[in-house]
Amino acid sequence: MKLGILGGSFNPVHLGHLFLANSAISALNLDRVVFVPAFCSPFKTEAEGMTEEGTGNRLDMLAAAVSSDHRFAIDSCEIKRQGVSYTIDTLEDIIARFLPQGKPYLIIGDDLAADLPKWNQYEKILELAVIAIARRKTNTAVKHPFPCVYIENEIMNISSQMIRQKIKDNDIKGSDWHSLVPSAVSAIIQDRRLYGCSSNSSAALAFGSDKIYDSVIQKVEAAARETLTIERFLHSRNTALHAYDMCSRFGLDPAAGYLAGIAHDLAKQLDNKQILKIIKSERIPVSSLEKNKPNLLHGKAAAVLLRDRFSIHNEDVLEAVACHTSGNEKMGALAKVIYIADKTESSRNIDPALRIMCREADLDSILFAVLEKTIMKLKAKELDLSKDTIMLLNKIKEKKT
Repeated sequence: MKLGILGGSFNPVHLGHLFLANSAISALNLDRVVFVPAFCSPFKTEAEGMTEEGTGNRLDMLAAAVSSDHRFAIDSCEIKRQGVSYTIDTLEDIIARFLPQGKPYLIIGDDLAADLPKWNQYEKILELAVIAIARRKTNTAVKHPFPCVYIENEIMNISSQMIRQKIKDNDIKGSDWHSLVPSAVSAIIQDRRLYGCSSNSSAALAFGSDKIYDSVIQKVEAAARETLTIERFLHSRNTALHAYDMCSRFGLDPAAGYLAGIAHDLAKQLDNKQILKIIKSERIPVSSLEKNKPNLLHGKAAAVLLRDRFSIHNEDVLEAVACHTSGNEKMGALAKVIYIADKTESSRNIDPALRIMCREADLDSILFAVLEKTIMKLKAKELDLSKDTIMLLNKIKEKKT
């Protein structure tokens, strides 16, 4: 996978950011751009929105902006790291987890390029990444004393600071800002009264696409983003992206993979009583292990929510969501993909060899390796194993012998 990395405060994310990411994908022939929001920008430490609460809002807006677009990922490594992050640390972290094909492209604006030699471990940055310079200030390419490529994008005269000011000025000057951000971001700003937004401001959430699953994916993704913690949501979206890629590789429907991935933890935030109520209403058999640990049923509960609240009746999608926790010896190809994607998505701290397998090995070989790793981890923690997991492992063993 050819990867681009785009960092920033995204305070808030706006159409200029998305336009730049799109331009990078086209110019550099990238498969995906990873947005890396800063925990604390060394250049913007006093800006509104750079607080701990503001960080959650920035992540939510970024997640809404890239909803259902498989070309974009969000990585919160700098937020998890906290403090002022160095680009070299972020590069090493993302390379280790995403395993890009060749060097990733580090996308920076021409307003920052002149100072690149002053960055921490500048020489090592050049070793690990290709510097891709995008136009922010001028259409004339400036020569720099380091190897780089240029993205010949059109300059969009938009900045987060401009948008924040326009929001503050809205009631006084009638300053329009809604058109500068994605509609879903506009809705969040209005709903949460961010950046001084008043109740007089109006924004409409509107999506439009002819793709078969896009409409329902956007609804499910919005529900996941609103009900899950931001870290759990980012895990769900990483799972959806991983599932999309794997489905593309194995000749399955990528949109169905994304839908199952984004929905698999929809019931994760429910308490045990709520989960058991859903399971009981459907008369779903409960094992002794699940009875003692009802949270293990969150996948089956999520499948019920997906069917009843979003009218999803695709049996492959519902099966994939239902059995992603423990697996099932009879599960189909999409369910195997979701089981794997859930446990190997890019934010997981796993053996890199397992990530390589996901790109090179056949589906059952990947599943067998993931099952073995999962079982070893559970045994190390002295946790009980699900009978479904053991039966699935035995079935895969039989197929391999």
